[in-house]
Amino acid sequence: MYAIVEMAGQQFKVAKDQKVYVHRLQEDEGKKVTFHSVLLIEDGKDITIGAPAIDGAAVEAKVVKHLKGDKVIVFKKKRRKGYQKKNGHRQYLTELVIESIVAKGAEKSSAAKAPDEKSQAKKAEPEKEEKAIKKGGKSAPVEVSVASKPEADKEAAKEAAKKAVAPKKEAKKTDAETKGGKEVEVSDNLITRAEHRVEDQKLEIDIDKLLHSIGTATKAEADDLKQINGIGPAYEKRLNKVGIYTYEQISKLKAADKDELAALDGITRDRIESEEWVRQAKELLRNK
Repeated sequence: MYAIVEMAGQQFKVAKDQKVYVHRLQEDEGKKVTFHSVLLIEDGKDITIGAPAIDGAAVEAKVVKHLKGDKVIVFKKKRRKGYQKKNGHRQYLTELVIESIVAKGAEKSSAAKAPDEKSQAKKAEPEKEEKAIKKGGKSAPVEVSVASKPEADKEAAKEAAKKAVAPKKEAKKTDAETKGGKEVEVSDNLITRAEHRVEDQKLEIDIDKLLHSIGTATKAEADDLKQINGIGPAYEKRLNKVGIYTYEQISKLKAADKDELAALDGITRDRIESEEWVRQAKELLRNK
């Protein structure tokens, strides 16, 4: 028995216990995933064809691991023009094992269940007059209803109620990490955008590792990187594509980060060190 199924934008012919490599999925390793876009099922002499998919059919698989495919070399050259360019690319993949093929009766994962009557009734109930605030491990009752109290007591009760409803806000860091006593602000959203740009350029850079080391910045926070000796307009654009916009990010470059940037055309670790980008970035930061 086999099936033709669409997975991650591609069509595969699969059978039970078969290993399949598809474009990277969001599911974690060890999780199960179900594909409902089954186009054809062959069971002995019986062949069922969908229009375009078969109703009630599904292919169930398990995520084994996430990995990268083999390196592909992309080489471009124009004769007599002095132009040639070489890039490497490794596709992000997910390894799946097909666990079962369901010909009919498979139900698509339903949306979030509607709230039951009990939860709706709880929401409809008025708020209780007393709320417990945790202070030093002990719960202290605070009266929220202040209609029958004098003005002075009302103000004090309002302040206590605010503290009860809205606890102290901690300095929220978007995925912040602490390294060497210094906080590095890291935004998953900015890392994802930089990864998409790098994939479009087919560059071999571990953006997640690089930006977790030097931090992230937005285009609105960008400094004029051309002020650093050795960085011209072309190099500035290449650094921006991988999410490097500020002097502070360049000032935090470590040896491993410089090796990652060596994937950019024209930028090498020797160039970064000989032209002292890190030292210049620190001086520009002090003079800002």
